[in-house]
Amino acid sequence: MREDLGLAGRSDPKGSINLRIEAQTRRIIDEAAAVLGKTRTEFMIDSARAQAIDVLLDQRLFVLSDVQHAAFVDALDNPPAPGPKLRALLARKPAWQG
Repeated sequence: MREDLGLAGRSDPKGSINLRIEAQTRRIIDEAAAVLGKTRTEFMIDSARAQAIDVLLDQRLFVLSDVQHAAFVDALDNPPAPGPKLRALLARKPAWQG
């Protein structure tokens, strides 16, 4: 799955991100990093990366029960007939064609 997100085997050069944060937030981050035996930078990168992966997977992966999956496949295999709004949309000339 990580390969699909473009995260495997990358050798991109490192860059930097500068952040301004409140002192209290920085202390919390430092404390959490220390608990895990990480530097602030390691903790922030790991946390941000994990959150980013979760956000991306949320957009790409969904889990269904057997019943939900069957209903989903049935809906794909048997779509409803086009209604008047869809027919009108498909008949309309696209704006980019002038």
